[in-house]
Amino acid sequence: MEARGAWSAGPEVDAGAEGGGHLEPLLRWAAVREPHGRIVITPLVCRFCDWDRFEVAADECFCEGCCLPLGIADGDVYEGGFTWELAASALPLPWLRRVFRKPADPACPAGHDVFQVAVAYALAADGQVCRLSVGLRCPVDGALSLYLDNVRVLPNRA
Repeated sequence: MEARGAWSAGPEVDAGAEGGGHLEPLLRWAAVREPHGRIVITPLVCRFCDWDRFEVAADECFCEGCCLPLGIADGDVYEGGFTWELAASALPLPWLRRVFRKPADPACPAGHDVFQVAVAYALAADGQVCRLSVGLRCPVDGALSLYLDNVRVLPNRA
């Protein structure tokens, strides 16, 4: 999976659930629309406790309030769709995978590790999710990062 390690400055205000909206321009830039499809961008809020802060590890977001996963890695986060797997990156050489590997637990440049999260779903003409981008925003200092960049999703084979 491709991830960009760069962080950019965002608003430093703690915007609550609306803070994920600060990620929309970043995700709109990253998401690639499928032919005859559309892009849906949404800030994420935990469906169990309505909290909007998440710890991120292993391509999954865990709610800071109730510690439950959102379902980014398996498609549970998208209502009305199929369960999925995130497709592996097609980087050609093993050494390149090590160079571009994401850290296990991301942190903003100031060291904070809890984020507001927004997701961009690239939908095919039939409404099924084809690609996924995930943006992170530090609610303390406003730092923005593209955590998953246009990753292909495949139907879960399980």
